Amino acid sequence: MTANMRTLLLFAGMALLIVLEGSTTFLGIFGGSWNSALFILTFGLLSAIMSLGVNMQWGYAGLFNVGVVGFVALGGLAPVLIATQPVSEVWTSAGAYRLLLALLVGAAIIGLAITLNHRLRGRGRVIALLVTLVAGFFIFRAIFDPAVEVIEAFQPATYSNIGGLGLPVLLAWPVGALFAAGAAWMIGKTALGLRSDYLAIATLGIAEIIVSVLKNEDWLARGVKLVHSIPRPVPREIDLQADPGFVDFAARFGTDPVTASTILVKLLYALLFLAVLLVLIFAMEMALKSPWGRMMRAIRDNEVAAEAMGKNVTGRHLQIFILGSAVCGLAGAMMVTMDSLHNPSTYNPLRFTFLIWVMVIVGGSGNNWGAMLGGLLISFLWVKVEVWGPAALNFLTSGLDPDSPLRQHLQDSAAHMRLLTMGLVLLLVLRFSPRGLIPEK
Repeated sequence: MTANMRTLLLFAGMALLIVLEGSTTFLGIFGGSWNSALFILTFGLLSAIMSLGVNMQWGYAGLFNVGVVGFVALGGLAPVLIATQPVSEVWTSAGAYRLLLALLVGAAIIGLAITLNHRLRGRGRVIALLVTLVAGFFIFRAIFDPAVEVIEAFQPATYSNIGGLGLPVLLAWPVGALFAAGAAWMIGKTALGLRSDYLAIATLGIAEIIVSVLKNEDWLARGVKLVHSIPRPVPREIDLQADPGFVDFAARFGTDPVTASTILVKLLYALLFLAVLLVLIFAMEMALKSPWGRMMRAIRDNEVAAEAMGKNVTGRHLQIFILGSAVCGLAGAMMVTMDSLHNPSTYNPLRFTFLIWVMVIVGGSGNNWGAMLGGLLISFLWVKVEVWGPAALNFLTSGLDPDSPLRQHLQDSAAHMRLLTMGLVLLLVLRFSPRGLIPEK
């Protein structure tokens, strides 16, 4: 079987799973609901975009990024700051202006520290940097803290944040990519010139810092109080249900307006996400087949030889790290737009780092189509195992005494079936297809 035929069959099998989920109820395995099928599809398309970003970093250049969740979270901040309406009462108060002043002062202090670091030498540089950073910290907090108190005191049950710019929500997607790219640049400039394990440490730590800031800085995006009703690029279900034309349209298909509206909205999101995914994979395939892509793989396979041939290894690593992180930030902005909700508590490293790495490894690192397949397949399993796990344990323990401690223990363990399944899938793929389902050519 040729590689192209194998790829086509794997994607056809994935499509069949989605169709079976939507159209049949077979032995209780599939849901028989197009709502659930389209939810899995949109979830899988978003995950596929994230796995493409990680695949660029690891599959193209061998960069080990274990802070994917941080870049996704930064991307998710963009719809709040771009698409929501500004809180005019905050911006007309002194709090907002003091906040802007504090941010400018902070940027000036960092710029001064960078300048001193470049121009001074020896002990004088250390003393100057220490004085600048310590004094700058207290000056910054003296301006910043009162401004934050004013902003967070304004209607904390509804606002307590600066709001957004009220711009079209689709503009938030590239802005989310820019947020993640900016963070990747700062991390890469620090860590990429060092040993490879320093990048893993830096991304892990900074990702946790980013998520912690989003949870605790209410002035920025309300923290754990959540931002609701973020604008969406598709109609809302409740608006469709109130439209007489749509109600008549649903009636012609024998469907109630509620079900029809949820299916239509999910279908529109799926088409929108699919369009973004296809554009990304086309661009990545063209880049991978270009001289730039061959150079990146040469650097990945032998950095010493590539550097001896005159290639700027650190510069190329920084470039690919920024590009991959930007793709993850784009997916984070798309996800918040779909949910119409910003909730920093959902940024779990298990979901947005470990699971994305499983997708890349299972699909085939270094192969864009493999990363895409891994995103779709693992997303399908992640959703369905939540239903399959308890059902399987109930079936396996049906012959045991209802009061048996073993049966009770196994049924209580049903919540962990997702993790067990992901580990099992990963082990099976590494054993029987160590280069992934669609290996790199």
